[in-house]
Amino acid sequence: MAGDNSKQFWKRSAKLPGSIQPVYGAQHPPLDPRLTKNFIKERSKVNAIPLKNKKASSFHEFARNTSDAWDIGDDEDEDFSTSSFQTLNSKVALATAAQVLENHSKLRMKPERSQSTAADITTNFKVIKSSSDAQLSRNSGDTCLRNPLHKQQSLPLRPIIPLVARISDQNASGAPPMTVREKTRLEKFRQLLSSHNTDLDELRKCSWPGVPREVRPVTWRLLSGYLPANTERRKMTLQRKREEYFGFIEQYYDSRNEEHHQDTYRQIHIDIPRTNPLIPLFQQPLVQEIFERILFIWAIRHPASGYVQGINDLVTPFFVVFLSEYVEEDVENFDVTNLSQDMLRSIEADSFWCMSKLLDGIQDNYTFAQPGIQKKVQALEELVSRIDEQVHNHFRRYEVEYLQFAFRWMNNLLMRELPLRCTIRLWDTYQSEPEGFSHFHLYVCAAFLIKWRKEILDEEDFQGLLMLLQNLPTIHWGNEEIGLLLAEAYRLKYMFADAPNHYRR
Repeated sequence: MAGDNSKQFWKRSAKLPGSIQPVYGAQHPPLDPRLTKNFIKERSKVNAIPLKNKKASSFHEFARNTSDAWDIGDDEDEDFSTSSFQTLNSKVALATAAQVLENHSKLRMKPERSQSTAADITTNFKVIKSSSDAQLSRNSGDTCLRNPLHKQQSLPLRPIIPLVARISDQNASGAPPMTVREKTRLEKFRQLLSSHNTDLDELRKCSWPGVPREVRPVTWRLLSGYLPANTERRKMTLQRKREEYFGFIEQYYDSRNEEHHQDTYRQIHIDIPRTNPLIPLFQQPLVQEIFERILFIWAIRHPASGYVQGINDLVTPFFVVFLSEYVEEDVENFDVTNLSQDMLRSIEADSFWCMSKLLDGIQDNYTFAQPGIQKKVQALEELVSRIDEQVHNHFRRYEVEYLQFAFRWMNNLLMRELPLRCTIRLWDTYQSEPEGFSHFHLYVCAAFLIKWRKEILDEEDFQGLLMLLQNLPTIHWGNEEIGLLLAEAYRLKYMFADAPNHYRR
């Protein structure tokens, strides 16, 4: 009976995960900490393996579950009987005791050396690139100083999961920043961009596998249609469009205090701090003011849709890319007050115009009742039913509606599911594809869903499926994973886009 009530609650609740209510993902905390905790407890109970003889193996089971408390190499099954100790003679025992005392005295000297080393590191590295890295290094340093003789010193190093996915344009696999092939590609881009009239078709072809960081700002301006292909006209066009944007601010921005615009401005003001809340760059007051202006001006100039939650996320990739034009290091901790006023104005205006160009192609996603999203979610359901009938039937069996998890995939263009660095790489391809943000995005979502088919099929209740789909483990994803996802999406598009009878039931 309780199970029926819980299902009825999920069905009728307006705050169902995946709706237009506040949503979370790769760049956000879980939807509800209490719900997550209960879910983990339930999963651990389900996955617990019953022991045939609990009394006989309870200690060994405990030792296995707490393996990090024991030295690697200790034999759990070793028989320490009295007979084994009787074979030790007094000379061996005395020699061993002397060795232990000597090792103990050496270990007591280690904290002083580690303390001086920590001081040297602090003075050599003045800037820490990530706040999460700083916290982790501080915690590990404190542990070493407090517990110099802790047995963990003999354990192998384990991978550390960062709190924040770095914006850094590196591969998750730790590939070198620039290979010979990448240098060749960069040179090809520079030749295309410096030609009198840039061949946009060729530029799209080169951009599909990813755009080098050094030329991404100019390439994105060209691919979005904001910048002309003719090099002689670019400087004049940029100057004119930037002046036009700040003309809009002078004309419209003061109206945010008027009664009929207060609701729009209030919603923007609430949503801005929620944009990538774990990345310090977006919590700076000056950056939040820039975002408020961009979103308010766009809403005023597009009354058919106005501002809708989710549009705030779409500014961030453009802002980061155009900021990287003036900043060489990772931008996640960069203080934008170090930039000149002209630089900040250029970044703001370019972000506004490129976001506007993007939204022009998907504006029906944000008009009344959001018909564009409704159609795309329905198309995703039909596509998945053809691609993987087992996953589709699994959702039907546990009464999971595609709208409950795929709404924000369409509304936020997978930005809540992926780290920001992955979104930037994904948008390289979206801007290279015809109708990339609308049509091709459907196949990316289908490939993304099927990527997790094993995890989906392992979940056998409504709550478990929703929790999985709301918190997919993509925090460590990089260019390599996005490249594989895009390749699979292209294969699906090739199979189904030109075969409508195969696409529909």
